[in-house]
Amino acid sequence: MVEASALEARIRQIFRDKLKVDVPRVDTDLFETAALDSMMFVELLVHLEREFGVAVTLEDIEFDHFKSIERIAEFVAGRVVWVDGQLGIVGGGPLRTRRGNEAESPRAGSGRREERT
Repeated sequence: MVEASALEARIRQIFRDKLKVDVPRVDTDLFETAALDSMMFVELLVHLEREFGVAVTLEDIEFDHFKSIERIAEFVAGRVVWVDGQLGIVGGGPLRTRRGNEAESPRAGSGRREERT
């Protein structure tokens, strides 16, 4: 499992360096404090995909997932794993590290959402 504090630190860095927003605490409500508006939200999604390889689908867009850095870290943690010290992406097919190498996933498929009927 990806360590939450490490993810929170990287996400906080995205806010600071890429979005130019200083978030005082990981549990700060980003929407209530107006730290994150709709345009910044789209930009955040782009940066999450670039940094962690996490593709966010329309079904994933629930504001509760993105309410705080803490919640964003939980969302990302459910979709990535560490393999031999490298970030790997959980999804269909074999797990691939950021370098493109295949690896066995200890949690294959666990980051996928269940189909709603």
